[in-house]
Amino acid sequence: MPATSRLATILSADVVGYSHLLGADEKSTLILAAASRLAADRSGYPGLIKAGEEGALERLKTIRREMVDPKIAEHRGRILKTASDGMLVGFPGPVEAVRCAVEMQRAVAERNAKVAADRRITFRVGVNLEGVATAEAANIGARLRALAEPGGVCVSRAVRELIRGKLPYAFEDIGEHSVDKTTAPVHAYAMSRDGVASSPSVAAQLPPAPVRGWMSPRGAVAAASIVITIGIWTAAWWSWLGGNQSTAPIQALVAANPQASQAINRPTDKVAQAPPVSAQAPPMKAQPESAPLAKAQALSATPSIIVLPFANLSNDPDQEYFADGITDGLTADLSRIPGSLVVARNTAFSYKGNPVDAEQVARELDVRYVLAGGVRRDDEGVRLNAQMIDVQTGTMSWTEQFHTDRAGFAEVHKEIVVRVAQALDLEPAEASVVGIEPSRGDPDARDLIMRGWAWSNRPYSAPTWLEAQHAFEQALEIDPGSVEARIGLARVLAGKLAEGWGSSAQQDPMRAERLLREVMERDATRPAAHFTMGVLRRMQNRLTEARSEFETTIALDPNDARALYHLGVTLMFLGYPEAGIPHIQNAVRRDPHDPNIATLYWALGTCHLLLGQADEAIEFLAKARAANSRLWFPHLYLAGAFGLRDNIDEARAALAQSIKLNPTVSSLSRMRAYNAWITNSDHWALQEKTLNVGLRRAGLPDD
Repeated sequence: MPATSRLATILSADVVGYSHLLGADEKSTLILAAASRLAADRSGYPGLIKAGEEGALERLKTIRREMVDPKIAEHRGRILKTASDGMLVGFPGPVEAVRCAVEMQRAVAERNAKVAADRRITFRVGVNLEGVATAEAANIGARLRALAEPGGVCVSRAVRELIRGKLPYAFEDIGEHSVDKTTAPVHAYAMSRDGVASSPSVAAQLPPAPVRGWMSPRGAVAAASIVITIGIWTAAWWSWLGGNQSTAPIQALVAANPQASQAINRPTDKVAQAPPVSAQAPPMKAQPESAPLAKAQALSATPSIIVLPFANLSNDPDQEYFADGITDGLTADLSRIPGSLVVARNTAFSYKGNPVDAEQVARELDVRYVLAGGVRRDDEGVRLNAQMIDVQTGTMSWTEQFHTDRAGFAEVHKEIVVRVAQALDLEPAEASVVGIEPSRGDPDARDLIMRGWAWSNRPYSAPTWLEAQHAFEQALEIDPGSVEARIGLARVLAGKLAEGWGSSAQQDPMRAERLLREVMERDATRPAAHFTMGVLRRMQNRLTEARSEFETTIALDPNDARALYHLGVTLMFLGYPEAGIPHIQNAVRRDPHDPNIATLYWALGTCHLLLGQADEAIEFLAKARAANSRLWFPHLYLAGAFGLRDNIDEARAALAQSIKLNPTVSSLSRMRAYNAWITNSDHWALQEKTLNVGLRRAGLPDD
């Protein structure tokens, strides 16, 4: 299974001149890294500390006791784990993390002003918020720390966007900087030591009263949207100086699996017991709660969940959009819990209308939990039943029935998310930490928004997208302040541009961008807004900006399969195919039944091809061709892969089929004119060494 992508925020600070302080030759570094786990090397510590040098250690202990620990507590951080590589700490958001970094640097500077120059300890701090694998997150965090000047702070673009307008700090754009040959460059923003000193002090905000404890021991890592690790680096990882030795788990991946939907026949309030299964419920293998379900075999050891489509139990088929909207909303909100693994809606909806067995779904998708239910909406209100099954143990985690009016449905939605979080051993407060809040506003506007998404989720066509646009526009007329309607309308306008259906190639993008800017000014934590901006930037061939938006999307929603795919492809077109592969793999893991899975396989094959890995490229490109043989580009890239491997007959056959499906791309020059993304110099340099070599061998001319 590919490495799991999850939220990882790196906040790292090295001790300037620390080896001199210890009287040792080794270079030393204090690292505060917000990642789930960092590799640890336990060697180096005994040889580093020599007789008479404990004074430096005592000063470090004092700094932690008097500055680091209090600042963590003041900014709502919580120490989750300490080990030889340092300390794992959770924060509720990027604002708290950056504020903590600046205030810590300010406190250290004030202390140093009273200390002799040769006894001062000065830090450089970097903060990174990325939905990337742990090793890559650590590399980026270390790079940001190295870019910061002594006493200063350096943050990634994703962090900068999320704190914009929320903190009065002046960060200077210092551009893109390389990390390593397998990781794409990071765009950085820096605050100097003088900038820290002159910036206004910002008091930490008091947290809202929690429903329960802020974090449970098990769920802490999974739910924290900022995680920091504190440790010291010499020639290897250096044991931290005392502290909590918590054994909180390093990761908790959440995913879900649905079970039988059940009808709601009584106008009662919440009922803890499961009601009888209705004949109107979807055809699933439902079993009494008292009879354990058969245990699935060979399930992933990682907690994971799929939300199956909720059944429309109304007599009105027109209410199907409402049931689908419930499924989409629950999937989206569960996806935003850091550390979770939630199957994408496209794959979930591939089971709609078919007899579904929870155990079979779990085996097919390698998930543990299934959430399903049914809903009926009429003049009396909304009646909804939800069930969550743990397929691994064969038990019902919980089942509940709700009855509410239209205005109160948002609270029911939130309660279901909280109940799922609790069943997965995540605290309710953690769900709100990552921005999961029910949509409020005018009920009629919310209804139109659900209709708009229902139209936009249908197979692509100009008429369906026009219906979606009209629904979102009507919602905005009713509720001019609606954030959700703005996001939906911008998504449609950007999608029409991508498909060539836009009525105005200039006005539609400008309108979409204006809508998205209005959303981000009000709430920069909406992943859908950043994703749509990323799509818009990709369509405009502004790939560096697109990459930043997709990275921010994944930081906010680590399970967004579309954003993972788009980020991987954008990195590929920027000339970093190796960095793009893990993101595309994670997209496939979350959405294996995507109706456009052929494009995901094509992207994986192309990344391998650009790296000169012809065999791996052929494997994935063949899957793309098999998934949708009517697409021309898998045939074209297969021709290049076969040609690169000197399978000339197969290369020529694939090239002939590509030209048959799309006669426009009949030469390399026409290929460049057809796709502006491949003209990026770094990408084209890789293509010239690999794909183009194979295509020329297959017989594709240059002009």
